[in-house]
Amino acid sequence: QINFVACQLFALLAAFWFRIYLGPSHASSAVRHAFATLFGIYFAVFCFGWYSIHLFVLVMMNYGIMNMASIPNIHRYSFVVAMGYLTLCHISRIYIFHYGILTTDFSGPLMIITQKITTLACQLHDGIGRQAEELTAEQNRLAVKTRPSLLEYLSYLLNFMSIIAGPCSNYKDYIAFIEGRHVHMKLLEVNWKQKGYDRLPDPSPTGAVMYKLCITLVSLILFLTLTKNFPMAYIIDNEFLDETPFLSRLGYLYVVTQAAKPKYYFAWTLADAVNNAAGYGFSGVDERGTFRWDLLSNLNIWNIETATSFKMYIENWNIQTAAWLKRVCYDRAPWYPTALTFILSALWHGIYPGYYFTFLTGILITLAARAIRSNCRHYFLSSVPLKIAYDVVTWVATQLAVCYTVAPFVMLAVEPTIKFYKSMYFHMHILSVLVLLVLPIRPRAHSIRKPQNQAMLNSIKSK
Repeated sequence: QINFVACQLFALLAAFWFRIYLGPSHASSAVRHAFATLFGIYFAVFCFGWYSIHLFVLVMMNYGIMNMASIPNIHRYSFVVAMGYLTLCHISRIYIFHYGILTTDFSGPLMIITQKITTLACQLHDGIGRQAEELTAEQNRLAVKTRPSLLEYLSYLLNFMSIIAGPCSNYKDYIAFIEGRHVHMKLLEVNWKQKGYDRLPDPSPTGAVMYKLCITLVSLILFLTLTKNFPMAYIIDNEFLDETPFLSRLGYLYVVTQAAKPKYYFAWTLADAVNNAAGYGFSGVDERGTFRWDLLSNLNIWNIETATSFKMYIENWNIQTAAWLKRVCYDRAPWYPTALTFILSALWHGIYPGYYFTFLTGILITLAARAIRSNCRHYFLSSVPLKIAYDVVTWVATQLAVCYTVAPFVMLAVEPTIKFYKSMYFHMHILSVLVLLVLPIRPRAHSIRKPQNQAMLNSIKSK
């Protein structure tokens, strides 16, 4: 943990220096790629020692696949090799270290690299191996038309801004950042002459970085004061279970889940600040004319804490991972995209049984929440008081459902998970099954099939 914080703080300073002294106007793209790669490799070795060899082995294996595999299969081979290697490393943590977390735990960076490898492979497949009319608008925008060089590939996967804690970004966005087109492309989406500007503004990330560092500091303080004082293991303590009524246990479950969050808020917000400090992460201008630096943000804390649906909570937690799951799995799954996406998410996180309890429970609760929302929500939109009442009830239900779902994620093992769910009388599982049995489920069109089917129809008509 000390190495992690030290590396990220050093990366923050290096990012400022990188933006000021190695900006696109001061250095070539090759120099920027080389600096970002070498510093990333140094950070990996400093943090993880010899374990960092796993990162480099996976990167080079998939570089070989990217250059030798046929385009129709490049995304499949890359996915199998990257996920297979990651899974083998996850297995070693259980059978070699007996559920322990290594002090030099290289699995986090390996998970981020796996995301990047599979993202690039899918986008390369879209750009070279598929017709434009077969793609969704997002796939068309992110499609990669040429195979990257070795330096570009290493820089994308191993750059110092994201090698320790991510996040995963799209290859085209990263290359545009290195080449100095990143901010300019976003600014061109706005008509600045109408706003009274003679030329394009020059947005600075300094304000966004300072704001995110403040969030990081608060999260660190909360982590040091709350997380250790409210351990998740206490909710299955025998004395606690014997002496505490069910509703009080639910309340305490919410408290310990809240106490577990600052660790993630700290790591992800600091990683976002590092990328912004380097000049990466500009996402455009909002309705009020404010420059936004949230292209790589991994969470929206306000939306998480005020979420009134399971979907809203998931969409604002670990945002870049959710985007990766959508792009490599949900949009490409031939059937049951929701279930397959949850299963991939569990496999990507590791093979601890608690992960699978969490994500399988998540499938059930997501389907039940979707059925309730589609069948009931419109009855509460006729007046403000009804809408407020609906929001309050759904907020409470969402927060408790999330707590119930993620507890096994922290407990990891089977025995404490079963003990926890027994103490909760499996109430969320039972309620979700009842909802799915009683309420009709409205079919949802799979987003990718529409353009593909349309393209096939157009092709048949032309023939």
